[in-house]
Amino acid sequence: MSLARPRKRFGQHFLVDRAVIRRIVEAIAPAPGDRMLEIGPGRGALTAALLERLPHLDVIELDRDLAARLALSWPPERLAVHGADALRFDFSALGTDLRVVGNLPYNISTPLLFHLAAQAACIRDAVFMLQREVVERMVATPGSRTYGRLSVSVQVRFELAALFEVGPEAFDPPPKVRSAVVRMAPRRATAPQVLDEGTFARILAAAFGQRRKTLRNSLRGELPESELIRLGIDPRLRAEDLAVADFIRIANLAAGRPPGERA
Repeated sequence: MSLARPRKRFGQHFLVDRAVIRRIVEAIAPAPGDRMLEIGPGRGALTAALLERLPHLDVIELDRDLAARLALSWPPERLAVHGADALRFDFSALGTDLRVVGNLPYNISTPLLFHLAAQAACIRDAVFMLQREVVERMVATPGSRTYGRLSVSVQVRFELAALFEVGPEAFDPPPKVRSAVVRMAPRRATAPQVLDEGTFARILAAAFGQRRKTLRNSLRGELPESELIRLGIDPRLRAEDLAVADFIRIANLAAGRPPGERA
């Protein structure tokens, strides 16, 4: 069977470097009892390496041709192929304590991370290859140039660790950017919790919507300045200056205010 050609509309860059594949599998450290899901298996290079250590693997593949090829390559008791859009997939349908891995398509990586974060309750951990710039934004710290809405949205639910970088030559076709592998593990239950997801998302959108605005101005429609001061947060700061815990405190306070009393 000939190799499938990459399709631009799916943002496909197939991982072909065996040394990189081995390194990713070592970082994942799959065990026979793990319930593992691979997103975007493509031609199945990482899939094959994982199945050397696992009795069963679930994969999500949107490309129908690739999904059909994968289904022909392994019996269903070894490989369950879900021909679906990962952005709409219900991860909890596969159970709890799920381990998620994948070489994520660059064109959907950010919305997919938001989707994954919303389903963190059923996930044990995740190891992803992404565009290096995205990983830098994910692990960024307050005050840095790359710290933003994505950083807070992911860090509020996951502990993150950037593992290693991967050059364009490891892919077919080579992308125009460098990639990086990141590990994500849900934060401990003892960490501060968001009371209302909708309010939290609204606060982040307002705070980072115009990065150069101070909190006094960007959050004017959500909380009065006096409430920020009561939380010990300087209204003259900008969103990029706040820690994740600060956003949780702001959102939790805002969630307790009736809609008509936001400001």
